[in-house]
Amino acid sequence: MRSCKHPKLLVLLVTLFGIALDQLTKLIVDRTMALGESIPLFEGVLHITYIRNRGAAFGMLADNRWVFLTVSTVVIVVLAAFLALTKMRDPLALTALSMILSGGIGTMIDRLALGYVIDFIDFRLINFAVFNGADSFVCVGAALFLLATLLDLRRQP
Repeated sequence: MRSCKHPKLLVLLVTLFGIALDQLTKLIVDRTMALGESIPLFEGVLHITYIRNRGAAFGMLADNRWVFLTVSTVVIVVLAAFLALTKMRDPLALTALSMILSGGIGTMIDRLALGYVIDFIDFRLINFAVFNGADSFVCVGAALFLLATLLDLRRQP
C-alpha cells in the first residue's frame, strides 16, 4: 500500500483547491451570464446553464435551507475532525475524503452567503440535473473512496 509522507498537507491542499475551484467557477458564471442563460459547449451534450438551486443535491427538497445547513454542518465538522485526527496515510483515500469535504464546504459557502447554490454544468446527453463543481467533488470523492476501500480490502489477507 502506498503511504503519503505528508497526509495533513495533502488534505489541506486538496480541500483548499476544491473550494477555490468551485467558488471561482461559480463566480465566473454569476458575473458573466444571465440567470437561465445557456451556452452550448457541445450542442445537445454539454452546456453551461446558469441556475440557482434552493434544494439539496440536484435540486431535491427545495427551500429547506436550514435543514441543509444543519446536516451539512454536522457532516463537514465530523469529516474535518476525522481528517485532522486520523492516522490514515493512503493518498487515494485522503484525496477522496478531502474532495468530499471541499464539495460540502463549497456548497455551504453558497447557502450561507447567497441562500441558494449556483449550478451550471448541464450534461444533456442523459438529461441529467444541472450541477456544479462542489457536487462533482462530492460524487467523484465518494467513488474514489469506494475504490480506495476496495483496493485496501483486496490487499488484506
